[in-house]
Amino acid sequence: MYVLGLQGSPRLKGNTNFLLDMFLDELAGRGAVTEKVHAARIKAEPCIGCGYCEEKGVCVFADDDMSLRIYNLLRRADAVVLASPVYFYTFPARIKAIIDRSQALWSRKYRFGIEDPGRPWRRGFLLSLGATKGKNLFDGMGLTARYFFDAVGAGFADTLTYRRIEQYGDLEKHPGVSEDVKASAKHLEQSFSRKKILFACRENSCRSQMAAGFAKYLAGDRIEALNAGSTPARYVNAAMQEVMAEKGIDMVFRSPRSIEDAVSETKPDMIITMGCGEQCPYIPGVSYIDWDLPDPAGQDIDLMRKVRDEIETRVRRLIEDQV
Repeated sequence: MYVLGLQGSPRLKGNTNFLLDMFLDELAGRGAVTEKVHAARIKAEPCIGCGYCEEKGVCVFADDDMSLRIYNLLRRADAVVLASPVYFYTFPARIKAIIDRSQALWSRKYRFGIEDPGRPWRRGFLLSLGATKGKNLFDGMGLTARYFFDAVGAGFADTLTYRRIEQYGDLEKHPGVSEDVKASAKHLEQSFSRKKILFACRENSCRSQMAAGFAKYLAGDRIEALNAGSTPARYVNAAMQEVMAEKGIDMVFRSPRSIEDAVSETKPDMIITMGCGEQCPYIPGVSYIDWDLPDPAGQDIDLMRKVRDEIETRVRRLIEDQV
């Protein structure tokens, strides 16, 4: 399970960061791969309401951290943990910019009608704290978080919120925080108890991406679908994205990665190879299956469609046989 934590406080080492670290550390102790992003360190242009993403499916700001990195992390995540203090009953500006820019992901689902394969299974969790004790302190946060999670394709799992937290160290002294975090992390982790299958090809730009996409979309509640390549390309294949969109599956905002990188984070239960041959590493205790599939990269798009359909057939059979 890969968990992305979005730290929304301008204070890099304040109470919000303390709470998020505690939450992510608890999940890491349960076997999750975690990553934290400080909104204060991200270059993310604010949404200007230009409508470009609703016409083109991508944001007009193509060269900031949001387009170059954050969209990819949101697509990869099994769970997104949004952590933030309350500023005027809503989110601080830096994390709000990230929230607003998720409109590009919303557009792909609700304007283009294609669905991220992780959407049915991804979960969103809100961590928040505020200085006052008002009854409605977190109402605005909760509503915004729900819309954000829907935009990025995550079901709203739960929240942890704390009032009267203002000075450095206040949360650390707050009674019951550790128990709250342990219980919430345990519940989130248990919802992702799945078989880990790594799909590996040469460039991780076509075949392994499609296989992982189908596996996640069809059985993401039972399969943790990983993908990687022996010699990863710089970008995923545009023709692959096109033919997967024909199936209603959105493969934009993906990045190739190496097999070494993938297995360094987590040990798969099974590796399915499709073209990397002897370059795929041997891992003791892991079962291997080889799918002899042609590499459609650089070929006619009809071959890409044929390989896509064959991969879908094999993934469906794998689901029936293995999970």
